[in-house]
Amino acid sequence: MEFPVHGSIAPGFDPVREAFEAGFRDDVELGAGFCALVDGEVVVELWGGFRDAGAKRPWAEDTLVNVYSTTKGLAAAAIATLVEEGALDYRAPVRDYWPELRAAAGGLTVTGLLSHQAGLAGLVEPLRVADLYDWRGMCRRLEAAEPLWPPGSAPGYHAVTWGFLAGELVRRVSGMTLGALLDRRLARPLGADVHLGLPDAEHARVADLVGPNRARAVPGQAAGRDAKSEPGIAPGPWHRLAMENPLIRPFGDACSPAWRRAELAASNGHATARGIATIYGALARGGSLNGVRVLEPDTVEALRTEVVGPVPDLVLGSPMRRGRGVNLNTAGELGPGSGAFGHTGTGGSLGMADPDRRIGAGFVMNQLRGGGGRPARRLLDALYRCLGETA
Repeated sequence: MEFPVHGSIAPGFDPVREAFEAGFRDDVELGAGFCALVDGEVVVELWGGFRDAGAKRPWAEDTLVNVYSTTKGLAAAAIATLVEEGALDYRAPVRDYWPELRAAAGGLTVTGLLSHQAGLAGLVEPLRVADLYDWRGMCRRLEAAEPLWPPGSAPGYHAVTWGFLAGELVRRVSGMTLGALLDRRLARPLGADVHLGLPDAEHARVADLVGPNRARAVPGQAAGRDAKSEPGIAPGPWHRLAMENPLIRPFGDACSPAWRRAELAASNGHATARGIATIYGALARGGSLNGVRVLEPDTVEALRTEVVGPVPDLVLGSPMRRGRGVNLNTAGELGPGSGAFGHTGTGGSLGMADPDRRIGAGFVMNQLRGGGGRPARRLLDALYRCLGETA
């Protein structure tokens, strides 16, 4: 089958296009997009393949796709704007903003909550996907929940609940939803095609998610699980509760209009690769892009300062390094740069910034696969080689 590839590359970046095309040849991708900025300039913007399993609808320049947990890094950057203006303090106890939250009764700080240390990685009560669309109901459940471990004592990936915990903090200090904050503070000023809570008028642009049904799929790995554990490392004790309550069907629930409309900051942002790369391109340059400043350099530094790790995660099992809502490059999942930060998402999507090299990049795709972001890493390796860096 022919997989059309479109876009542009700057002189000297042909190996990135070759790596992108290899993803289709190797039966890894159905539809995908990759974009990279270096010091604010777009050096690679590629898209190709198809938006549907039947390969009837070509992937377009403006095709959106659900990027799962890649959303978390974008949301964390938006939250940083509230810290910068003084509405929120990373060091403050969460109880100052949300006294009803049982897990905040002790010394849990905003930093602890954003870095997955709240002890609320999952709820014991069985949930339905429909429950995720009831914001107040989910927040009440979290308020009453007994933490799974002492808050602030250890990290455990809050795959789904992070969005409600972070989003409710935002609502309480700003009166805005996290989706509105992301739009007003980052996406709209930067012209980034990134959405949290997708309007119905934009649904026609969205690619369908499809399963890992090609030769490179990893046997036994369920698509849609945000599993980032290293091969051979057992998941943590709270893995199933965090990842499978509720069990979100990527090819059903996550393709529904209700899912696309919702504001689930942990898992349902919709974006183009360029949209993600644009926001991270600004972060890579200290918060400014094309004459638009969205954050001060000190705020970006606070966002990416290591506050966790590397210690085994109580959900994922593998060692993780984290900033305040973003992941720090632990095992090369964010490329060769040791100072890179960002977030990955189920199936392989990625957003990252490398301030040392002033790189911002985004990768999106619709064919989910176990094993995470190997295709994105291949693209980043090629990008760094083009810049004369060792991958």
